[in-house]
Amino acid sequence: MKINGSGNTFFLNSRSRILSFGIFALLSLTILIGGQSAHGQETKASARKDILLEGDAKCTRCHDENESNPVLSIGKTRHGTRSDSRLPNCAGCHGESESHIKPKSGQDRPLPTFPFGKKTQNNIEGHNAICANCHKGGKFIHWSGSIHSARNVPCTSCHQLHAEHDKVRDKATQPEVCFTCHKEQRVLANKQSHHPILEGKIVCSDCHASHGSAGPKLMQRDSVADTCFTCHMEKRGPFVRKHEPAEDCTICHNPHGSSIDNLLKKRPPFLCQQCHEPSTHQGGIPGFGSGNSNATKTKGITMGRSCLNCHTNTHGSNNPANVGNERTFRR
Repeated sequence: MKINGSGNTFFLNSRSRILSFGIFALLSLTILIGGQSAHGQETKASARKDILLEGDAKCTRCHDENESNPVLSIGKTRHGTRSDSRLPNCAGCHGESESHIKPKSGQDRPLPTFPFGKKTQNNIEGHNAICANCHKGGKFIHWSGSIHSARNVPCTSCHQLHAEHDKVRDKATQPEVCFTCHKEQRVLANKQSHHPILEGKIVCSDCHASHGSAGPKLMQRDSVADTCFTCHMEKRGPFVRKHEPAEDCTICHNPHGSSIDNLLKKRPPFLCQQCHEPSTHQGGIPGFGSGNSNATKTKGITMGRSCLNCHTNTHGSNNPANVGNERTFRR
């Protein structure tokens, strides 16, 4: 069959239309698939965002950086490390607090289920139990029954939960937090003889375990002496002659501060005479050589004298002199 020129033109135009329609359909399908993919990615991103917020979005709608007491700084603390799945969200500490989120019309907004700080309505034991849900074991194992627990000290008396820098965990500011309650120790730390607490060289937690301890006085070690030996290793010994039974450094020393040198509780010889009766050792000048004793020896003179003039190594001595007398502790 012969096709004239006009027929060829019609045939070619038809093919062009079909080809154009095919290209248009292919492009439309590509755009549609791409749009669905983008929508899927957006949905996944939203899901990830929801997972990260974990319900906190309903809190941060109101509690934002414009508050006079901003709470979002918790994101800069260990509590705000979202990569750690063990960490709670807002409701984990404060409860679901539905009435706080959606207060009844015409009524003041009530506090969260578990408020903290000065506005808390919880009993302190319940308050601390919320923290103990996560903070248990390890250094917290002795909290129950510790002096701070027995006296109902709330965790928030020492710790600032939403603050970027918790003052009690910062060695530069920790003593001031402790001195808020321990006012006597503040006074002692300002005495002329004191541990360098105010100078920032040591802090309370170097010696004390505030959450409880197996040792006395919340000591970091099992005994006062072992805690002191952490720094004062030269006093540990072993020595040939030990100062028994003085096993507690605080028998003679006040570790927080004293008006007497070397943190002593009293001046020698009065400090020594609390255990060593003065009648057994007169404070006189001994005789020299083979001559008679000095006349002042028997007069019991103690003014200007100190046991430490002779007994310099009171913590223990390896001096072989006077082997028959183990109480000499001489140089």
